[in-house]
Amino acid sequence: MPDLVAMARQHLELARAGENGRSAELLVHDGVLRQTVIALVRGGRLGEHNSPHAASLHVLQGRVEVTGQPATVVEEGCLVELVHARHSVSALEDSVFLLTTVTGLEDEQISRL
Repeated sequence: MPDLVAMARQHLELARAGENGRSAELLVHDGVLRQTVIALVRGGRLGEHNSPHAASLHVLQGRVEVTGQPATVVEEGCLVELVHARHSVSALEDSVFLLTTVTGLEDEQISRL
């Protein structure tokens, strides 16, 4: 069982030391479910991308802004559902979040969830 506090600390250190200012690790890959810890240094950004079928973002440390849904600032300890629209994530300060996604489903399968 992963210790998310320790992982957040570790990935933030890696992001600070890395050239691109980010670090990530896939923690859970079970069928269509994926959970990834992502660290971004202040000003770091995950560029605009399509949303998976279902997703949430839980900030473990720091503050991020999610654009494209309309823009939402997500504070440490908060969880936000990501809507089905193109969006990006920007770190307003050094931040770590847990991204949970459901991928690889057809619309018919989603309606049965």
